[in-house]
Amino acid sequence: MSRNVYDLLTSKKGHSLEEQLALLADISQSFSSSLYIEDTFQTAIMRFMEYMDAEAASIFLLQGNNKELVCMDCAGPFDITGLTFAANQGIVGKTIQTLSCQLISDVSKNPDFSKTIDIGTGFQTRSILCVPLIVNEQCIGALELLNKKNGKLFDEDDRHLSVALASAAALAINNSKMAEALLEQERMQKELELARDIQLDLLPEMDSDFPINSINVPAYEVSGDFYDFFKLDDGLIYFNLADVSGKGMNAALLMARASSLLHHLAKCIDDPGELLARVNDELCETISHGMFITIVSGFIDTETCIIKFANAGHQPPLFHHASGDFEEIQAEAPPLGILPGAEFPVTEIKLNDGCIYLFTDGVTESMDESHHALNVDGLINLIENNSKKVASKRLEDIVASIRDLELKQRDDITMMVIECCKHK
Repeated sequence: MSRNVYDLLTSKKGHSLEEQLALLADISQSFSSSLYIEDTFQTAIMRFMEYMDAEAASIFLLQGNNKELVCMDCAGPFDITGLTFAANQGIVGKTIQTLSCQLISDVSKNPDFSKTIDIGTGFQTRSILCVPLIVNEQCIGALELLNKKNGKLFDEDDRHLSVALASAAALAINNSKMAEALLEQERMQKELELARDIQLDLLPEMDSDFPINSINVPAYEVSGDFYDFFKLDDGLIYFNLADVSGKGMNAALLMARASSLLHHLAKCIDDPGELLARVNDELCETISHGMFITIVSGFIDTETCIIKFANAGHQPPLFHHASGDFEEIQAEAPPLGILPGAEFPVTEIKLNDGCIYLFTDGVTESMDESHHALNVDGLINLIENNSKKVASKRLEDIVASIRDLELKQRDDITMMVIECCKHK
């Protein structure tokens, strides 16, 4: 045991060294009895009040980039939990600024004392003992004790012991904060995994009899990209591929809503332009400010091999002609969720022996170690290098090549290829 700790423990009048050690051990154990920070606050306050024989106690923590002090918990005749003031205000503020214990025997003679709380609560503060809460040389807040009972005053012995007790309390509070952060991280991870499972359930299963193959590789746990395709009762095949702005849960929730809406309405609206207009008006009413969806959506007639689609601000589809030439088909309408009443022109093409590639910007904006983007020309080269493979294998190898380019995947990667001619 260091001499400083020994001095602190033996300085408390009326208590032996053994009693002081037992007290510290008891308090330290009580602080670690719960991982919940609210319990730690209450334990610290009650034990300090009880042992220091005070009328009231409060724990203040630094918040708002250490510019504010917030009362996290208190004990005594009045509840000031949630009280917030500047980190340099009052006795507590001085404790934080100087990183030293403040022992005020008579607050009426101290210029730093503020009467605001007393006036608001009716409590009469006579003396204060306030000690900083320090962990790893960083101050996280302060613990304040008010009024020694039975008309007594806090003394130097109280000051010395409060420093030792505050060290145990500060460590316990810091441990509780870290434990809660880990629990929250685990909870968020489970929610993200659940969200990803739900997203995967929304994606259609591949069918070898379908003229469509797709692939989605999210950059994070959840994806803002989505695609869909299914056969209608009249034989037409509906398809879409889309990208929701933003990342994370907000994008995932909008993705789920838009995907479900399109899937439902496509069963009764067979005009791509009208379908996107309906969905756009629905989204404009409720979509969060600044969010939108780019999408290519259409129908395939496998009897004629004619595809009709509308493009709402999405990456231009690549039409790979049977001759080997590539043609970009530009978007002619804004993304969904931006402009109510927008119109969505329909493009009609006949595939013959060609095919169409749809993709999100996570494909063309993928960057290599030299920070060079793949761009459309790079994608065309990958398509040409894999053109002899069946569609499903072709997509897998193209996406694998794109992912090999990047040290870290920055965005969701989603692709779709449509080869209607083989299913006349």
